[in-house]
Amino acid sequence: MKMSETKIKKFIKPVFFVGVLIAGIVCVLFYLGILQINNPDKNKFPIRGIDVSSFQKDIDWETLKTHDIRFVFIKATEGGDFKDSAFSENWKKSKQAGFTRGAYHFFTFCRSGREQAQNFIETVPVEPESLPPVIDLEFGGNCRARPDREVLLKELNDFIAEIVRVYQKQPILYIKYDSYEAYIKGEFESSNLWIQDIFFYPRLPGERKWTFWQYSSRGRVSGIQTYVDLNVFNGTDEEFKQLNKSGILQ
Repeated sequence: MKMSETKIKKFIKPVFFVGVLIAGIVCVLFYLGILQINNPDKNKFPIRGIDVSSFQKDIDWETLKTHDIRFVFIKATEGGDFKDSAFSENWKKSKQAGFTRGAYHFFTFCRSGREQAQNFIETVPVEPESLPPVIDLEFGGNCRARPDREVLLKELNDFIAEIVRVYQKQPILYIKYDSYEAYIKGEFESSNLWIQDIFFYPRLPGERKWTFWQYSSRGRVSGIQTYVDLNVFNGTDEEFKQLNKSGILQ
C-alpha cells in the first residue's frame, strides 16, 4: 500500500526540521570552540602546542601549564614595520613557564624580503634554545597584490637568507593549500612545513611531509580567554629536540 502524498509530507517535515536543528547545534558548538572537527590521536601526535598573538590578550601562562601543551609559537612581526604588541611579554612569560617556543612573522606581499627580515631581527632575540623562526605565508589578510611566483620566491629567499644568517636555523614555512600551490610546491624541499587543515587530515601533493599541523582555529584552553589555534608536531620526542636544536628535521 502506497503512502499518500499528505502522509509523506507530514513525515518529511519533522525529519527536515530535526536535520536542520542538529546541523545548527553542530555549527554553534564548532563556533564556540566546544566541538573540534579534527581531533588528532594523542598516541600518534603526543607533542602538542598552540600559537598566539595579541589577539589572545592577557595569557595566564601558569594556568596554561596545566594543559598538555609542549610548544608555543608567538607572533612577533608582520611586513616591514608592524610589531605585535604582546610579543615581548609573551616571549618572556612563556619561557618563565617552561614552554618550548618560537616566533613567527606574517610575510606580506607588498614589502621586500630584506625589509621584513630586518623587522623580525629587530624584534626577536637570538636564543639558541628557541624553535626555528616561522614564516607565515598565506593570502588571507595579506596585501591585495598577488606577485608572480618568481618575484615572491626572490623576496622570500632574501628573507630566509637574512634569518639563517642571524639565527643559524632554517625557518619553518606556515602554509595553507592555496599558498603552497602558488609558491611553495616544488621549492624549499629542505624546509619544514607547518600546514593548516581544520577539517581533514592534511595531505600535500606528492605526499610531501609536513612537520606541524594546525588542526583547529577555535580551540579553548584554560588560561586563554579567547579562541586559540591548536597544533601538533609530526614526529618523535627525539625529532622534536633535534628540530629545536638545529632547525633541521631529517
